[in-house]
Amino acid sequence: MRLPLYQLDAFADRPFAGNPAAVVPLDRWLPDATLQAIALENNLSETAFLVRREGSGDGSADFDLRWFTPAVEVELCGHATLASAAAVQRWLAPEARTIRFHTRSGELTVTGDSRQDEGRLTMDFPARPPRALDAAGARAVAEALGAEPEAVLAADKALAVLADEAAVRAVAPDLRRVAALPHDGVIVTAAGGGQDRPGPDFVSRYFAPAGGIDEDPVTGSAHCVLAPYWAERLGRSRLSARQVSARGGDLELALAGERVAISGRVAPYLEGVIEVPDA
Repeated sequence: MRLPLYQLDAFADRPFAGNPAAVVPLDRWLPDATLQAIALENNLSETAFLVRREGSGDGSADFDLRWFTPAVEVELCGHATLASAAAVQRWLAPEARTIRFHTRSGELTVTGDSRQDEGRLTMDFPARPPRALDAAGARAVAEALGAEPEAVLAADKALAVLADEAAVRAVAPDLRRVAALPHDGVIVTAAGGGQDRPGPDFVSRYFAPAGGIDEDPVTGSAHCVLAPYWAERLGRSRLSARQVSARGGDLELALAGERVAISGRVAPYLEGVIEVPDA
């Protein structure tokens, strides 16, 4: 069986930056074991699989969407959703300006044109406001990070707030301890820029070894937690963010009630065909 495969760099304006994702369109769902094997073979933080639905004929496109790391299927993934939308506009449904993805986390809408307006796309995602952890939970996160956070909170992901950007960049966690925590990975964050040094409103990194990702280059779903935290702390709903991994990536955020709009660019990298056993 021959299947198309596209690889794109999300939250990047050029190849070799941001977070790479593979996108594999399907005519029908293959067995989960096959999907997981493809994701493992790709060895990227996520591979997205799409199956098209009947559209409404209004210039939009509808797809069922699932995401797999090399180790597990995940409930929500931002960068592979952004990459999927760009792949839809470039190869699968060039007429679409609104793309609706039907997922385990509900309907996710992506708007914009990846080929215009500097290539910016905007995703409508659920906001996940974090709450303070108890003392034991906070201590477990601090010990796993080998750092002393100013605060430790959690939604689906744990969130450790550090003193400054230098502290975020310096974190070298014990990944086995991080994997053992009862959270969907750990985010570390701090304010960015400053009066004497322009920069984003905040920076972050994200570690998810239990899901097969030691450190994710740029994580849309982490910003579902980060956006409500920083919006409350800074007193405004529109925010700029940078994930300061080795590859790095930039995001624009707008919090609106229980939703957060996450905007970024996508750089196409690869178009090819993979061969898998018939299923």
